[in-house]
Amino acid sequence: MPSTPRVVVCGPASWNHLIELDHLPEPVPHMQFARRSWHTVGGTSAGKALHLAGLGVDVRLWAPVGEDEDGVRLRDRLAGAGVVVEAIASERTERHVNLMADGGGRVSLYVSTPSTPSVEAIEAAVRAVAAADLAVVDLSELGGLVLEALPERGTPLWMDLHDYDGATAFHEPFLRAAEGVFMNDDGTDDPWKLMASCLERGPRLAVCTLGAKGAIALEADGTRHEVAAVPATVVDTNGAGDAFMAGFLAARLRTEPVDVALRAAAEQARVAIETEHLHPALGG
Repeated sequence: MPSTPRVVVCGPASWNHLIELDHLPEPVPHMQFARRSWHTVGGTSAGKALHLAGLGVDVRLWAPVGEDEDGVRLRDRLAGAGVVVEAIASERTERHVNLMADGGGRVSLYVSTPSTPSVEAIEAAVRAVAAADLAVVDLSELGGLVLEALPERGTPLWMDLHDYDGATAFHEPFLRAAEGVFMNDDGTDDPWKLMASCLERGPRLAVCTLGAKGAIALEADGTRHEVAAVPATVVDTNGAGDAFMAGFLAARLRTEPVDVALRAAAEQARVAIETEHLHPALGG
């Protein structure tokens, strides 16, 4: 690979309102006082692109963004943090309201979703993925359409399956197209078994994050790896998984072995956890 690999991240970017509560709302009418609230960049693809850029990786973010006020804020903040955004025209910008409580509890309310990308936009994104040295195609309508349109799988594709349970149909094309997959353990009681089932469908590596317990990885040859979480002063856990994946990929682009890449990933997750934004570069 070139000394500065070209990486494409394809998927969601959003403008979010984060609200911190004493506890998540119960399903009954009531009132709560927020501890604090703030607006910032969100979206799993935006998070990965921010951390890759922060690690010096030549990255391009392909994401649906509207011409509305939220879109202007989103593009400005990402550009200010050094992320090159290839904005796909959308009737509106994705927007979430995240309710958060101690211990990592979160409820995400999607209050605005992007419109379906045009055929021309999909074709442009496909050309970018095909020309990249590595691509992350995130779970989304855009990601699914890009996968369908890719003529051949020459570019190594890495997928974030999030809380995959091993059976959800929507994840299947992303899983089968991947060289490597990441997930968390929210959807399984046996992450080793889940990762093994993923590898049976094509990927060469599976990684599962375990929150405060760290992360584990399984290679296609059966080699197992474990890494502890890096001690951190927790400010906000949003985007920790995206930072972890970005740290791992940046290390692998430097040809580091899996165990070294996992340690780099854990350190990068700490960077995200210790800021109220997806990345410290968004602060201020």
